[in-house]
Amino acid sequence: MTDKLQDTSRDVEDEERDDAVIGEALRSSLFVLGGLAVLAAPVAWFLTRPEPEPEVVETKLAAVEVREASAIELPQLPFKDVTRAAGITFRHENGAYGKKLLPETMGGGCAFFDFDSDGDQDLLLVNSQRWAWDPRGPAKRPDLMALYENDGAGHFADVTAGSGLDVSFYGMGAAVADYDGDGLPDVFFSAVGSNRLFHNEGRGKFVDVTEAAGVAGDPLEWSTSCGWFDFDHDGDLDLFVCNYVKWTREFDEVQNFQLTGGGEAYGRPQNFEGTFPYLYRNDGGGKFTEVADEAGLHIKNPATGVALAKSLGVTFADFDRDGWLDVIVANDTVQNLMFHNLQNGRFEEMGAIVGVAFDMNGAARGAMGIDAATFRNNDAVGIAIGNFSNEMTALYVSSGRQMQFMDESVSTGLGPNTRLELTFGVLYVDCDLDGRLDLFCSNGHLEEDINRVQPSQHYQQPQQLFWNCGAEQDTEFIPVPEEKCGRDLLQPMVGRGAACADIDNDGDQDLLVTSVGRGPRLLRNDQQLRHHWLKFKLVGKGANRDAIGAEIEVRLPDQTLRRRVMPTRSYISQSELPVIFGLGDNTTVESVTVTWPDGSTQKVSDVATDRLTVIRQHVE
Repeated sequence: MTDKLQDTSRDVEDEERDDAVIGEALRSSLFVLGGLAVLAAPVAWFLTRPEPEPEVVETKLAAVEVREASAIELPQLPFKDVTRAAGITFRHENGAYGKKLLPETMGGGCAFFDFDSDGDQDLLLVNSQRWAWDPRGPAKRPDLMALYENDGAGHFADVTAGSGLDVSFYGMGAAVADYDGDGLPDVFFSAVGSNRLFHNEGRGKFVDVTEAAGVAGDPLEWSTSCGWFDFDHDGDLDLFVCNYVKWTREFDEVQNFQLTGGGEAYGRPQNFEGTFPYLYRNDGGGKFTEVADEAGLHIKNPATGVALAKSLGVTFADFDRDGWLDVIVANDTVQNLMFHNLQNGRFEEMGAIVGVAFDMNGAARGAMGIDAATFRNNDAVGIAIGNFSNEMTALYVSSGRQMQFMDESVSTGLGPNTRLELTFGVLYVDCDLDGRLDLFCSNGHLEEDINRVQPSQHYQQPQQLFWNCGAEQDTEFIPVPEEKCGRDLLQPMVGRGAACADIDNDGDQDLLVTSVGRGPRLLRNDQQLRHHWLKFKLVGKGANRDAIGAEIEVRLPDQTLRRRVMPTRSYISQSELPVIFGLGDNTTVESVTVTWPDGSTQKVSDVATDRLTVIRQHVE
């Protein structure tokens, strides 16, 4: 028992001693840990300390330079409204009777051409008509096309009666050319419904040859801009015809389009299906074959498989300078189309690839009229396209022959000054004969009541002229104000088609602007700057006697100017065939070279300034 008590006592002592050892070890550990913590704190602070603020060193700033705008003095460019004084009394009939059918606001084409071969520019005005279902009944007098003969001094006589062009249908635009090579220009009309072709018989007489030629098209189509060009290099002129949208009265009326805030409105093209253009190949003997599909012109919406195009404007140019004319088409609310000529009877659509399909944000615009030219007097081509209100006029500029375009409307000053206007016709024209092509815009809205719902918009709008002051300036295109061009040019109107011609043979080009449902405006160019000029009329061999598509190059001591024989431009209209070069103060012409549509070249010597020169193609 005693031994057990002693063993128990030793166990207790051992436990107490063990507890003491453990406690001492714990205290030692805590002391060590505390010491380590004390030592670690500064180390941690050192490792995680914030970077010291950099020393502030004062930097000497460069002197601020303010770029001053170039001092540019615009020339005096007065235009005078001579419509009535010139004898033009035509008034367009659009058939509007309150139902607001879309074609009623899109018509009004025109064409300058020398129908009687007397050397001056006559005038054709395209009319529409009352609808067959108009509750007012037929008009007291038929709504006819109008043919005016120029006396050479800019005075016009109405010679429509008995001409064969005294016909009535719902016309839109016109394309004029000598398609059979007999030396007389013939007339094609685009229309809502069947199109028409009239052959010039001479002595002021025209005959309807539509059925025999095979160019009427589908009676349910709505054709707009149109033009002649030799797409297959066989020497004769073929015909391209834009079609707008699939339209019927019944479909239009049931849409019940409304203005914001109430009231009937004209239809939105987005609500109508697109369609395909026509390409009529000239087979000779007055016969044509429609080949648009096999030529690669039937472009479909990749998402829906239906026709994509809603075409309003077209022009032709050799954008890559390979000797073959390409086609560019302005489309309303869908992408623009660029058809590159593959030289085998076919085209490749490249609009998006080359940069002309959309605006800078990748959106389609409401495109109307179109023109293309070497407006900088180098290899760069500028494609101008008029767009809907609140959309700038486009200016797609190429970098030489590469068929790659950038929209330079903002950097050139054109875009900001065209944003509000609804632009239909656009037209390059050297108004002051300084050698640089200026740009004219024909403006007017669709809705008579637009100002009620959009205070910034008006039905009648001022036309615009942009003076080209040269690429070396900060702003390339400057709007010409009233004090420089006069009140007549800027007087608001419902502008549609636009064309230019030297109506009085004084060397400068005059302007004609058509209006939907109203009369046109003929604006005579009265500039008195004493600049020199050249005017050329080309006569080709073979069927393309008008030499449409030929390029003229004029070498001056300080620059080279290039212009193309291309009457098809603007909107549903055609300008004169003769080509005018402004020379400014220059009187020395080093050389003139013509590249004919067949690719052959011809140099012309001893060209006199300030007069017309007729150049006939050499027959080899």
